[in-house]
Amino acid sequence: MYFTGNGDMQIFYDSKSDLLYLRLDNRKQQVINQRLSEDIVLDIGEDNKIVGIEIMDASLKVNLENLLPVKHEVVPKAG
Repeated sequence: MYFTGNGDMQIFYDSKSDLLYLRLDNRKQQVINQRLSEDIVLDIGEDNKIVGIEIMDASLKVNLENLLPVKHEVVPKAG
């Protein structure tokens, strides 16, 4: 699923892999992955700013019902 709010932040959630991705900056740029823990990875972009946050096993760590907005669009899988 793909969620978008009023600003530039986007929220992606894959229920099959229980992966939550918060995209904070939509600009195309190279990023460096920085692992904070076994289940949390930061994407660091230009000027050392956080571009995205990946949370594995998200349903165990985040209350998804309160996080995910009502409006959403299902993104088809590639391939």
